[in-house]
Amino acid sequence: MVSLYWFTRDLRLHDNAALLAASKSDMLLCVYVVDPRWFVPGPFQCRALGAHRWRFLWQSLISLERDLRPLGQRLHIAFGKPEQVIPDLVHDHNINRVIRSRLPGTREAVQWKSLRDKLPQTVFQQFETLSLFTEGSLPMDLSHLPDTFSQFRKQVEKTGNRNSERLRIRTLTALPPAPGYPQDNRGECPAIAEPRHPIGFRGGESAGLERLNDYLFVNHRIAHYKETRNALDEADASSRLSPWLANGALSAREVADTISDYENQHVKNESTYWLWFELLWREYFYWYALKHGASLFHRDGVQQKKRSTSFYPHRFKAWCAGSTEYPLVNAAMNQLRETGYISNRSRQIVASCLVNELELDWRYGAAWFEEQLVDYDVASNYGNWQYQAGVGADPKGPRHFNLEKQARQFDPDGDFVKRWRGNVAQPVGLHLVDAADWPV
Repeated sequence: MVSLYWFTRDLRLHDNAALLAASKSDMLLCVYVVDPRWFVPGPFQCRALGAHRWRFLWQSLISLERDLRPLGQRLHIAFGKPEQVIPDLVHDHNINRVIRSRLPGTREAVQWKSLRDKLPQTVFQQFETLSLFTEGSLPMDLSHLPDTFSQFRKQVEKTGNRNSERLRIRTLTALPPAPGYPQDNRGECPAIAEPRHPIGFRGGESAGLERLNDYLFVNHRIAHYKETRNALDEADASSRLSPWLANGALSAREVADTISDYENQHVKNESTYWLWFELLWREYFYWYALKHGASLFHRDGVQQKKRSTSFYPHRFKAWCAGSTEYPLVNAAMNQLRETGYISNRSRQIVASCLVNELELDWRYGAAWFEEQLVDYDVASNYGNWQYQAGVGADPKGPRHFNLEKQARQFDPDGDFVKRWRGNVAQPVGLHLVDAADWPV
């Protein structure tokens, strides 16, 4: 059996069921495809992959290639459309089987189907590597996934097993040889831009595992996670594991079981539970995206709840550029644009502003996050934006934050606003709407 392993959001050797299955082949070609369409603006004026995530992704790919070499393998990084790259590789190297991780997202699903249609003689297999649980081990059928997170959490915890299934798979120590190496065109990939404000994220499996160990066992920050997690700008206030979880350099099961190890060895308290709680939110949105498919990207959301929205270009531009009349929002947006990361609290604040104060279509905000965030995850991003806009998993309707109250509570001395230049001398007149010159 000659297999092609298509790395996607599983850039690791530890706890990788898909790679384990591929390792049972006679020969194996390891591939990652960089799609040129990621770098072109889409219908919401944003690219699918901005400079910060591209830098982190590239670091992760180089790290993965380095880790594969002692196992007798290497990573072929191809620049091109997967619908063209994968069939060419299959034909050129007599591939019998294509393996990848199961991915949420409609584009990913369409791509997979297109490849299967083009290659009817090839075996296609997907494995769940992004989640805590497999679909078969969920306490409900996927079609009956609860409409709210709280219902999902109660059903999961009712099983009596708060942790993952302990399906962690050993780190592989050997892989089959490759059937030959394709000509490498990685040089066609876009250049990597250096960040204006580096914030300590380094891509790759070893960096993700190091961050996990440092946050829990070296610095014991997890013991106070619940009290500090809403801070706007402190590096260790939250785990900041999300970038490695997003591209799969770090396994969610590895994180969950390491939390259990910490609780068994040190302390089990509300904060250690809360980090698991956040992992469970991520888990919920993963299955939510798989259940609802294209509805995750519709304006009216999963709930089909009509929202009265218009598009005002000057409002969206001001929001992206950090030049609104709201200093806290401006500071967070400047931080996001310059670093590729903002805190969970900041994300909620700026999302509330876009949806409520600026009265814009939430999908523009989701698309901007997709371009900018180093830890972008399609399910969590669009699930959370629908939640904020009141068209998704929140039964209470739109979440409207009082921006002045948020500033008093989370930036009482104005340090965050000052650090990230949130005060604008003459903010754009966001609420001026010129009458159309019709008829002339």
